[in-house]
Amino acid sequence: MGDRRLRLLPYRYYHATTAIIVVSVIAFFIASSDRSVLASLALQRAVLGERLWTPLTYLFVHAPGGLFSTHLLVNMLGLYWFGTPVERSVGSSEFLWLYLGAGVAAGLVAIAPAGATAVIGASGAVFAVMVVFATLFPDARITLFFFLPLRAPVAVLVFAAISVVFSLSGGLSGISHLAHLGGLVAGGLYSYLRLGRNPVDAFLRR
Repeated sequence: MGDRRLRLLPYRYYHATTAIIVVSVIAFFIASSDRSVLASLALQRAVLGERLWTPLTYLFVHAPGGLFSTHLLVNMLGLYWFGTPVERSVGSSEFLWLYLGAGVAAGLVAIAPAGATAVIGASGAVFAVMVVFATLFPDARITLFFFLPLRAPVAVLVFAAISVVFSLSGGLSGISHLAHLGGLVAGGLYSYLRLGRNPVDAFLRR
C-alpha cells in the first residue's frame, strides 16, 4: 500500500507522550492515596453505563505499589521508548488519537467476556503504539527481556504470542491479556487505515 498517509490532522509536535506520562504519574499518586478514586476511574463492565468516562480514565490509573508501582513503571517506560519516535513521525495530535482510541478499544475488548474484572492501566494502548512503531521502523532493534536483541516486528510478535498463551490458559492473574490483544489489533488497524501501511508487510520483512 506504500506510504500513503491520511493527513486529516496537521502535523504539530508538542510532546504529547511526555504529557501522558505526567498525567499518569499524577493520577497514580492521587489514586494511591484514595482508593475510591481508583475504583471510580477503573473500567468495569458492571457499572459502565453509570460511568461513561471510564473507557478513557482507566488508561491513566495503575495498580498501587509502594512509592512507584511496577505496573506504572513498565507502561510508562514502554510509552516513552516507543511512543516518542511514533509521535515524532505522525505528529502529536495524531498520536493522541492513536493512544486514546486504541486504549478505549483495548479496554472494551478486555471487559467483553462475562465476569470480566475491573481493568486499569495503559498496557493496551502501549501495545498499539508498539505495533505502529514496528510498522514504521521495521528494522529497529529491541532488546527483549534485557538480553535478546530482536527486530521490532519480531519482538511485538513475541509479546502477542505471550498474551495469547496466557489469555487461553488463564495464567498470570491480574494482567489483562485481552487488553493487550485488543491493543495489538487496534495498532494494526491504525497503521493500515490511517498511515496507509500494511503492518503484515513490516512483520514479514526479512
